[in-house]
Amino acid sequence: MMQPRPSDKYFVAVAGNIGVGKSTLTGILASAFGWKPFYEAVDENPYLADFYSDMQRWSFHSQVYFLSRRLLHHRQLVDHPGSVVQDRSVYEDAEIFAHNLYERGQLTRRDYRAYHDLYEGIRAFLPPPDLLVYLKANVDTLLARIRLRGRDFERDISREYLSDLNSLYEEWIERWDSCPVLVIPTDDMDFQHDPEARQLVINGVTDSLKPAPIRYLKRPIKSTSTS
Repeated sequence: MMQPRPSDKYFVAVAGNIGVGKSTLTGILASAFGWKPFYEAVDENPYLADFYSDMQRWSFHSQVYFLSRRLLHHRQLVDHPGSVVQDRSVYEDAEIFAHNLYERGQLTRRDYRAYHDLYEGIRAFLPPPDLLVYLKANVDTLLARIRLRGRDFERDISREYLSDLNSLYEEWIERWDSCPVLVIPTDDMDFQHDPEARQLVINGVTDSLKPAPIRYLKRPIKSTSTS
């Protein structure tokens, strides 16, 4: 087990689309570093099966549930005395999933504004992670992995839905500036079964949590003009 220095306390969030491997990587990092894992409460969501069968009717209920659970987990992991790794962050619920539902017309403008105001109001008081690990994969890879895990309520997830989420993830990562980001392309990487791939990911996380090299403050160049 790779233990960090006793003085170090890390909060690492694992982000990415449905089926990309967040839970698997969360377990790998927890085992490798001795961190406390916090998993996504997917199976506990009492609205999820209804949501996938009728998104327009149940989207607000499902998103509010996920937001409440994620906020609770966020507070718990910030207060945890040791290092933690989180399977999906609170940010993704609002920035990706609720946003996508609104754009697809499956979340009304009134419900989206109420949800987003709640998210923004609480987010201001949440300390960000020390590192965001973003797992990315194409839609074919995601669909194959979703089929393999065989959750009934995910059976009818469409290619278009996953593609829209992928686009929103890419846009979100581009504008994210609250902490460093480690991007891991997973289409050809099986870190669950391939020890070499797993070690590559662990090394990448280790390097991403190290202090940055020496930075130099550059003196601004002042323009001069003659009158």
